[in-house]
Amino acid sequence: MDVTTLHARTVQEFVSCVRAVGVDQWEQLSPCSEWSVRELVNHVVGEDRWTVPLLDGATIAEVGDACDGDLLGRDPLATVRAAGDAAVAAVRAAVPTAMKVHLSYGDEDVEEYVHQLAADHLIHGWDVAAAVGGTRRLDPELVVEIAGWFAEREPLYRGAGIIAERVEVTGDDPQDRLLAAFGRDPGWQPPS
Repeated sequence: MDVTTLHARTVQEFVSCVRAVGVDQWEQLSPCSEWSVRELVNHVVGEDRWTVPLLDGATIAEVGDACDGDLLGRDPLATVRAAGDAAVAAVRAAVPTAMKVHLSYGDEDVEEYVHQLAADHLIHGWDVAAAVGGTRRLDPELVVEIAGWFAEREPLYRGAGIIAERVEVTGDDPQDRLLAAFGRDPGWQPPS
């Protein structure tokens, strides 16, 4: 699957997971222990909002704090959709150029950056679904694509403190193995 399709489909998956959030569920804890559902969704919207200027050639310093704070407003789902649509359009325009993207750790190939974004959408989509009792089953094709990309990057991410320790899982379920690689317990349940 080409990276633009991968990204667009993971954005759709994330929007679908957010659609299941009830009005009284935004402050619930998520599998990302430091974030509520609202904070987690806000993080992904922030990533989407960063995508547009970064793929237009801006640096982190030039974007500054434009994507800080509460980005969700009164209609989080509409905000998620709009930010995702803008990011998908930016990715479609940028990937064919084979540009470099200016990230916090240095310049990166656009396809690598887009893979990072796709992984963020997919894994955080599961986080949202798990937190609110939504459908936890991710698109198997997306799971395989992200798992293949992430396999050689897992030690790097863990060493940089970007992800939690790997969780031990039994069985061969590709989704469970991917979640475990990202430091998620596939059986996580919200606190009662």
